[in-house]
Amino acid sequence: MADSILTLTLNRPDRLNAFDRVMHHELGEAIAYAATAPGIRVIVLTGAGRAFSAGGDMSQPPPDIAAFAEEAEDARRIVSGMLDCGRPIVCRMNGDAIGLGATVALLSDVVIAADTARLADPHVRAGLVAGDGGALIWPLICGIMKAKYYLLTGDMVAAPEAERQGLVTRAVPPDDLDRETSRIVSMLLANAPLALKWTKRAINAHMDGYGRLLFEASLACEGLTVMSEDHSEFRRAFVEKRKAGFLGT
Repeated sequence: MADSILTLTLNRPDRLNAFDRVMHHELGEAIAYAATAPGIRVIVLTGAGRAFSAGGDMSQPPPDIAAFAEEAEDARRIVSGMLDCGRPIVCRMNGDAIGLGATVALLSDVVIAADTARLADPHVRAGLVAGDGGALIWPLICGIMKAKYYLLTGDMVAAPEAERQGLVTRAVPPDDLDRETSRIVSMLLANAPLALKWTKRAINAHMDGYGRLLFEASLACEGLTVMSEDHSEFRRAFVEKRKAGFLGT
């Protein structure tokens, strides 16, 4: 933390900052703290190492119903926390943002991405619904048709193309990432905190009401697929380093 800027770092670089249950829980807590900590005016969210986040850690066993209920509550805290936070969140997207990593990046207010980075939400390739925020945020940013393509195929989009589609704010060479992030943060700090807070609140009102219901529905749909045999098969295949054989069960 320096000068009213709080930096939150996803810090599992040996796993490309993939979310295990601990980091998933801690991110919700960290966002809640950042939203209320005295003296903070801007939050910077980044990843350690060469990735922003590879998404969920598929090396872990699938959750049972009780564990998924806990994960769903953590997902609510992350999504609601980022949307409701009255302080601007700047994503310093230092590398690939996949799955939940992409959702966290896209829920940020400003995304400065290294132009070598990529975004994707490949939940379907793991036999899952993108219910932890992906089905909410992708259509709002890039439109229904593009969102269908990315969420139904799991295809990647490179940062320069993501900038053209409005998925990220800026795509810059990696050597310029810190400079551009600092420039944007300085612009935010120069503005009135209350005006920033309520402007963000007014814009995010697009996601109130129907958007919150959509999130709950998509989270429930993800829960159904978490318990599916297809998802269990994907996790076995991931550990065994082979292609999954989906049967639609």
